[in-house]
Amino acid sequence: MSREALCRRLGYTFAQPQLLQRALTHRSHSQAHNERLEFLGDSVLNCTVAKHLYDAYPDLPEGDLSRVRSNLVNQQTLYTLAQQLDLGELLQLGEGERKSAGHRRPSILADAMEALFGAVFLDGGFDAAQQVVLGLYVPYIKQADVQALGKDAKTLLQEYLQGKKLALPQYTVAAIQGEAHAQLFKVACEIAQLKLITHGEGVSRRAAEQAAAEAAYRKIFS
Repeated sequence: MSREALCRRLGYTFAQPQLLQRALTHRSHSQAHNERLEFLGDSVLNCTVAKHLYDAYPDLPEGDLSRVRSNLVNQQTLYTLAQQLDLGELLQLGEGERKSAGHRRPSILADAMEALFGAVFLDGGFDAAQQVVLGLYVPYIKQADVQALGKDAKTLLQEYLQGKKLALPQYTVAAIQGEAHAQLFKVACEIAQLKLITHGEGVSRRAAEQAAAEAAYRKIFS
């Protein structure tokens, strides 16, 4: 995928292409890396998502709004969005990170997503950055149960199965990739009585199980 294709997916064209280049550059590649942009993007992301939730769900209390926002702006969700954009293909990484599959590492991809938001903010201002964030997040939010986003996916799935008097799901680690300090876990969630198997990835076994449980929960209600 090209940078032009990425811009089309984001719905934004950079007036200063060097900002996009920096956003896609990991610190292992050069000194002109994306960490400062990531700092900016994190703030833009939190503010934009908080405002959207505030406007879209006027009856949701503060505690639930906070939990939903935390679920939406965390590393796992950013990693999922980065995968949807095929962002890893465009990352500039040092040789060591490239050899260790850094372009698939959740932490690197999540940081690059935030850096992208920061780059758009510097290039086009807050309104432009907000539009990019919402363009990615609103479809994601619409696919999910907002009330459920504030809760634990494994708990939601367990409660549903218990309510139907079905056996609880079995979680199995299918693979562990990467070095010890930056591993990627792949987990399968099997619900035998429903003949359903889903998969999830995460930076820990727990995060991967949550992703697999969320996939199963969505599939049941799709």
